[in-house]
Amino acid sequence: MSGYFGGIPAIRYEGPASTNEFAFRHYNPDEVVLGKRMEDHMRFAVAYWHSFAYQGGDPFGGQTLDRPWFADGMAAAKAKADAAFELFDILGVPFYAFHDADVRPEGASFAESKRNLDEIVEYFAEKQGKHKAKLLWGTANMFSHRRWMSGAATNPDPDVYAYAAASVKANLDATHRLGGANYVLWGGREGYETLLNTDLAAERAHAGRFLQQVVDYKHRIGFKGAILIEPKPQEPSKHQYDFDVATVYGFLKDFGLEHEVKVNIEQGHAILAGHSFEHEIALASALGIFGSIDMNRNDYQSGWDTDQFPNNHAEKALAFYEILKAGGYTTGGTNFDAKIRRQSLDAEDLVLAHVGGMDTCARALKAAAALIESGELEAARKARYAGWETAPAKAMLAGSLEAAAARVTAEGLEPEPKSGRQERLENLWNRYI
Repeated sequence: MSGYFGGIPAIRYEGPASTNEFAFRHYNPDEVVLGKRMEDHMRFAVAYWHSFAYQGGDPFGGQTLDRPWFADGMAAAKAKADAAFELFDILGVPFYAFHDADVRPEGASFAESKRNLDEIVEYFAEKQGKHKAKLLWGTANMFSHRRWMSGAATNPDPDVYAYAAASVKANLDATHRLGGANYVLWGGREGYETLLNTDLAAERAHAGRFLQQVVDYKHRIGFKGAILIEPKPQEPSKHQYDFDVATVYGFLKDFGLEHEVKVNIEQGHAILAGHSFEHEIALASALGIFGSIDMNRNDYQSGWDTDQFPNNHAEKALAFYEILKAGGYTTGGTNFDAKIRRQSLDAEDLVLAHVGGMDTCARALKAAAALIESGELEAARKARYAGWETAPAKAMLAGSLEAAAARVTAEGLEPEPKSGRQERLENLWNRYI
């Protein structure tokens, strides 16, 4: 053990009345909700990058956090892993997630970086054999280093495309070695600033072919996990090829991948795209591509992706309602893609941020589950669309435009608007929150 979190106890469930800040008030891993243990519903994961690689910088200021593993070399990487698994144990989470750049030092060459990755993966494998936490997903960081400044798969330089292929292959191999449940592709630099220097059609075609190659390789090595794309709008590129769920679905359909690839949806990204979190989840479910989520929130007074821990269970309940409606996770989970504030310097801050986030999500899940059990919202929804269950309506859908139009004069149709009852349903929702 690292000793970094020394003196911080393992977090246990003590119930809503507890005044112990180092306790769960709502997250009880063994509580059964809709026939499943809460831990199995939530599938919580700690994000390695924000929890152990983040140094407290923001667009206007540099490092504020000081961790003993903030150094180069494999010794520091292993010290970071020791601290990480210590936190996973304290929280009792079943999963974690990482980028390659989070866990290994950058080498002077790709070969050296890969050797470093392979070494730390074996260290992780040993850790997983002794600890509860397993890998929810791995991915390659193809956005931070200057080589990625013009994209990875969409880069105008074919040598960078080749480097991206080598990076994804190495990290998919690493994820497979660790028994990861998913592999994520986050295209932070897969976009452009101006059409003056961009061949949009070529870049999009290259991105599609790259994803086809990734899927082909997944099958060749026998990786059983899901391949996920994380939709991301605007930041850092002005225009991006994976803007939101709908854009990603169109992309997948275009390249014949809609049955091979799913989405990892982030709260903060949904907001930046002009949507709600629950909208993106519901749409992904309707399209058959829902995979996993990155749980966080934005500061709504800021215009960028602040990646804060969730603290509003009413807001999150809408998202978990859609997840439960979709049947819950299969390979996915609730990954805290969230970071403490740059003024939150202590080890205790990192632990309590996760405790609060896990409690918020658990409270949201229980509210959503109670409403699903009652059936009231679904009954109201079904009643609103009941007309489509009639034989004439079904025949109209199966028939022609002319036949549908003919009903208007033949039956003297003059439809009267019917209330959507939004406020009544909002009141219903609030009773469960």
